[in-house]
Amino acid sequence: MGSAGAASDAHGERCALVNDVSDKTKHLASEVEDVQGRPDTRQLPINRVGIKDINHPVRVKDRAAGEQHTIANFNMYVNLPHNFKGTHMSRFIEILHTEREISVESFRAMLEKMTARLEAQVGHIEMSFPFFIMKKAPVSGVKSLMDYQASLIGERCGTRTTTWLRVVVPVTSLCPCSKRISAYGAHNQRSHITITAKLKSHIWLEELIDIAESEASSQLYGILKRPDEKYVTEHAYDHPKFVEDMVRDVAGRLTGDTRIAAYVVEAENFESIHNHSAYARIEKGEQPG
Repeated sequence: MGSAGAASDAHGERCALVNDVSDKTKHLASEVEDVQGRPDTRQLPINRVGIKDINHPVRVKDRAAGEQHTIANFNMYVNLPHNFKGTHMSRFIEILHTEREISVESFRAMLEKMTARLEAQVGHIEMSFPFFIMKKAPVSGVKSLMDYQASLIGERCGTRTTTWLRVVVPVTSLCPCSKRISAYGAHNQRSHITITAKLKSHIWLEELIDIAESEASSQLYGILKRPDEKYVTEHAYDHPKFVEDMVRDVAGRLTGDTRIAAYVVEAENFESIHNHSAYARIEKGEQPG
């Protein structure tokens, strides 16, 4: 009985200590001021405030395999009215960590949740990730992975949510002028065609990549054997294009696609005989924020 009584007393003391610590923690928490919640008198609203450059696992649709798992880099912002000093940065992280692996399907819901949780009128999320496609070389058929930089961009304004799909496609361009004026050969270079599309209905990311690659002088491959290298060199020579040609040809394809509501097409040539890039851009309809 003596031993049991001592154990009971010790247990009671531990419980009292735990309760005392808990009470002190609650008391301290109630005393910690919410500084970002203070009013601000400068009369200057902030268009975007939030977090940038945070990585998180995602799942994206894959036409060949159903889906692929990758890592996305997130930028997350809301607007801040002029009368608030600051926003609650930790809430962005909490919202991002709600799901272990974010999908394209859950992206829209996360955007709406973020805007509501931060009590904002406008919310903006950019999710950028590498996307991989297994490609076959044109002659040998050898397989290799090509990576593309893709982004999902969403904006919530009031009760309206808009989403955009963006992909940067590396290609080859060959200069028509160089081919025309040269006795032999023509200068060519790697180029980037960037498509940013507002979608009315589902479209595969691979479809946008196919459009960009088919409207370049030549597409790129991870591995080329000698017969493949001969083929792509001659194919580029037979399909010379300026940056102006590439953006117009890609834009023409997108304009004819009823699934696309608006778009931006950009082309940049990393010139091989100049110390600058050549650039062109075509816009149609509403532009991403």
